[in-house]
Formats: sequence, C-alpha cells, structure tokens
Amino acid sequence: MELVIAGLGRMGGNMARRLHKAGHRVIAYNRSFEKTEEIMGEGLEGGREPADVVAMLTAPRVVWLMVPAGDATEASLLEFAELLEPGDTIVDGGNSNFKDSKRRHAMLKERGLKFVDAGISGGVWGLTNGYGTMVGGDPDAVTPLEPIFTALAPPDGGYVYCGPPGAGHYTKMVHNGIEYGL
Repeated sequence: MELVIAGLGRMGGNMARRLHKAGHRVIAYNRSFEKTEEIMGEGLEGGREPADVVAMLTAPRVVWLMVPAGDATEASLLEFAELLEPGDTIVDGGNSNFKDSKRRHAMLKERGLKFVDAGISGGVWGLTNGYGTMVGGDPDAVTPLEPIFTALAPPDGGYVYCGPPGAGHYTKMVHNGIEYGL
C-alpha cells in the first residue's frame, strides 16, 4: 500500500520507518522540512507541502495524521481534506477526543471522504516492538487499510477493530487511563 504520514515526531517518524521496512510506500511530510529531509535520507519519499505529498499518491489516497491532538489535528485535517477527493481516507493517529473523531467522521463523510480514528500505543519502542493499534471507523474505510495496521502491529498481534467512528480513540482513552493508573 501507499500512504502519507503527516507528522514525523518520535511516533510518526518511527511508524513511517516501520511501514517502509514492511514494504509499504510511505510519503513523509512534516511542517518543518528538516524532519522530512532526515527521513528521506533513509530511503522514504517526501515533500515540502501537503499538496506535494498528496500529488505523489494514486487514488484512492490515504493520509495518516500523527500530529498533536486538538487544534493541530483539526488544522491538518482541514488542510488535507481540501486536497483530497471523494473516496480518499484520512486516518487520525493522535490522541484525539473520541467525540471530535465522531464529529470529524460526519464532516468528512459530507465531502465524500472516509475517516478512521486510530489510537496508537507503543511509544519510542514501537519501531522495534510494534504498535498496538485500536481502530474505529466504518468497515468500508477500515478494511482496505488492514495491511497497514497489521504491519504496524507486533508479530503476535496488536491490531484491533474496535467499532464505529470514535471507537478507536475511545478505546485508547480507556487504555491510557489504565496505563497511567498503574
């Protein structure tokens, strides 16, 4: 598969690396081009602007956001949504509030775009050990992306489809509560 990973911090950058090593075509994008250049030096493709990286994909396109929850996610989502066409998918891999995920799903659906919320666990160890991925969304949006989710997961599993839009981020919220409570 091919996709854009937008947001190349520790998690996003290492997720891009893991997917690339698994044979997926990953197009890297980060607001600061230095991070994009760094990962391009490892053999991944990248671009300076959202329009550049979207143009590098064939339809149906997948853009995976790995930016901080809240305003940054909202701004990135809207920016990429303007560049995408009906049938394309945006994945929010940040720690977004599940209520925002449900709202974003409805908003993008009106535009003919698909939305998947993916709670990601694995931190800096995910590149080596894999990422636990808790996914919410309509099955027609999630099913085509399963090769990506399974490539991110540890060899013994770690990807779970949690249910309708918002369910992935809701499950990640519960996960965080348990983890931080321990």
